Amino acid sequence: MFGLFGGKPRSKLGRWLDDRGISQEWLIKTSKVSRTTISELCADKREPTVQTIKKIMKAIRQVDPNARSDDFFDL
Repeated sequence: MFGLFGGKPRSKLGRWLDDRGISQEWLIKTSKVSRTTISELCADKREPTVQTIKKIMKAIRQVDPNARSDDFFDL
């Protein structure tokens, strides 16, 4: 989705959303995590708290029941 030159930097979470065509807005609503936090996590500008990881993983598992937190976050 993003080019090699000048594209937005993306975290593993951001790339996962992009690859599946899932919007950050879906993740915001489903996980009940703030827009700012999701945006910063997808841009690799923030480290999540344990509570945030739990909320995000609950939402992600609606799409991929086999997803693991270490697929998205460096723990």
